Amino acid sequence: MTHESATEDPDFAAFATAAWPRLVRTAQLLTGDFHEAEDLVQTTLVKVYARWRRVPRDEIDAYVRRALVNNNLSRLRRKRVVQLLTPAPPDSWRTAHPGHAEAVEQRTALQEALAELSPRQRAVMVLRFWEDLSEQEIADVLNCSIGTVKTHTRRGLAALRAHPGVDVRVPRLPEPSGVRR
Repeated sequence: MTHESATEDPDFAAFATAAWPRLVRTAQLLTGDFHEAEDLVQTTLVKVYARWRRVPRDEIDAYVRRALVNNNLSRLRRKRVVQLLTPAPPDSWRTAHPGHAEAVEQRTALQEALAELSPRQRAVMVLRFWEDLSEQEIADVLNCSIGTVKTHTRRGLAALRAHPGVDVRVPRLPEPSGVRR
């Protein structure tokens, strides 16, 4: 059996190169740690490469996203240890610019709040508000019902809104007319 490298499959190499930054950013939100995010993306791409020729070309992004989330959930099940965030943001965020300190503070608070969510709630929050997936797409990625996605979204947003230092600007839906709390 021959074992070819990714450089022998230009389609995969081009995809991996183009998708790397986006996948690492998503993985960082899922893991809470830049270095673990890179490891997660690398592991995911290795697994995707093994099945690359069988993945329909119009489903590549969805397939890789699902693999990334599933690999993260598997990683967390194996570890069963609470992940602590690094006290400083990753090197790529350290470039100074106007409002830099406030931006770093907001990102750090958001990462801390995300770390306190369950792995599936965190995955739903990242897929919904970072990847901008629909509820149906998230349900497909997580292999669950739309109702489960809605529940995780509602509970995750409530937890994020309650976290000090996090300014969640997701509009609340208006109450149906005639309903009072």
